[in-house]
Amino acid sequence: MLKSVVENKPDHTRMVAAVDLGSNSFHMIIASLEENGTLKVIDKIKEMVRLGAGLNSKKQLDEQTQLRALECLSRFSQRLQNINKEDIRIAGTNTLRIAKNSHKFIKRARKVLDHRIEIISGVEEARLVYHGAVYSLAELGNKRLVVDIGGGSTEIIIGENNTPIKLESLEMGCVSVTKKFFDDGVITKARLKQADLFARQEIEGARYDYLETGWEQCVGTSGSIRSISKVLLSTGITDGVITDKGLKQLLDKIAQFDFICDIKLDGLSNDRQAVFIGGLVVLNAVFKSLKLKEMIASDGALREGLMLDIVGRIKHEDIREVTVEHLVNRYGIRTEHADNIVLSCKHLYKKLNKYWSLKDENQRLLLLWAARLHEMGLAISHTGYNKHSAYLALNSDMPGFSIQEQQFLCLLIRYHRSKILSEDFDSFSSKYRRKVLYLIVILRIAVILNRSIPQYQKPDYEIKAKKKSLTLKFPEHWFDENPLTIADLKNEVDYLAAINIELNIKHLK
Repeated sequence: MLKSVVENKPDHTRMVAAVDLGSNSFHMIIASLEENGTLKVIDKIKEMVRLGAGLNSKKQLDEQTQLRALECLSRFSQRLQNINKEDIRIAGTNTLRIAKNSHKFIKRARKVLDHRIEIISGVEEARLVYHGAVYSLAELGNKRLVVDIGGGSTEIIIGENNTPIKLESLEMGCVSVTKKFFDDGVITKARLKQADLFARQEIEGARYDYLETGWEQCVGTSGSIRSISKVLLSTGITDGVITDKGLKQLLDKIAQFDFICDIKLDGLSNDRQAVFIGGLVVLNAVFKSLKLKEMIASDGALREGLMLDIVGRIKHEDIREVTVEHLVNRYGIRTEHADNIVLSCKHLYKKLNKYWSLKDENQRLLLLWAARLHEMGLAISHTGYNKHSAYLALNSDMPGFSIQEQQFLCLLIRYHRSKILSEDFDSFSSKYRRKVLYLIVILRIAVILNRSIPQYQKPDYEIKAKKKSLTLKFPEHWFDENPLTIADLKNEVDYLAAINIELNIKHLK
């Protein structure tokens, strides 16, 4: 259950929604942001989609699974229609991270939902899971281990209060382990042993670091763990608390069945039966590897974490701002210079909005963050620093950013200077490609205008634009006082011509 997380009262009650496109099931949660600043959950919807089961040997999502998922999203879409788009977050996890054709499915899903779909990294998924879990628990103040077993990945997090300390995402889940070792539905002791060894090997890389850090309380989230807790309670093995001895007894019971379809346990639902064995194997391996004795189950998980992030953005407490400032400090970025470029980007964006229809607030924020971070590659080398900066933007752990947002940042930063390779945009739709290029142009012009100016100066130039052209008009003294900047702008004419944008540099009359 979500607690109060908002201190400032909003002007009116608003609805927020989070959708988790998991490898096993799709979840949607809707809540109202009350006038007293609390979140009140008003609807939860869950459907077993088995997205991960639709991956073939070439990591392609099959058509039948895609259609099943799209039908589910069509039902979700109806419930989302009356909620503002900025108050909705839809996130895909492990299966959509690894599927070779996930971009095609996302394109179809976006048409159904009429909303942007984010694919989040494993580390970002772990961060969101942690926040969802701790806000669903009664007390804070102690160090916690949080374990979330999804369909395709398992997240293991250590945190203290509201802050995650260690984040790991392991490539195994209830669907993927079931498919890997029990794909034909046959259960044998040899297969159970092989699955256990595989799961323990997956944990091995993080095991010693986690044991050394330690924790005081262990919490489990997601359907697999809640299902195991329910079976332990219904069969009388425990009172619902998950214990090492209880897991062993459950595995002994599972070993008595010859086929997955024969598994009958008190408390085990029909929709969980097909993947219960995979989740049980993974959780038991986590217990053995991390020397756990018991675990409590939490209702909070990824979808609650997504919702809390939405509330943070409503309150103008966007975790992405914190991430950007961390990178600024880490790479010793010249903050005053970066701030000047941010101000220029804001001015150019405002002026060009009416010409280029720049209406996506999230893209505007990404432009400003790119302006803040475009020089971080200087910490590696001055030569080709824009490429180093782009690499860091793409490959750093960036809490709050989706994979697509990091890719977007990477492109903006990579092409804030020098030649623009048009083939890097060939996979984009023509509309999306044009918007990305417009933002790149804004950043490039802002960088040029601030290249040799130590303090930000109020713009004294005029801006006009058309779909394929940009005209900058400067006063006469600008040409005399800033010959290098004018030379850079004239060089920019050829660079922008390569992306079919005509740049004109003129005198103000």
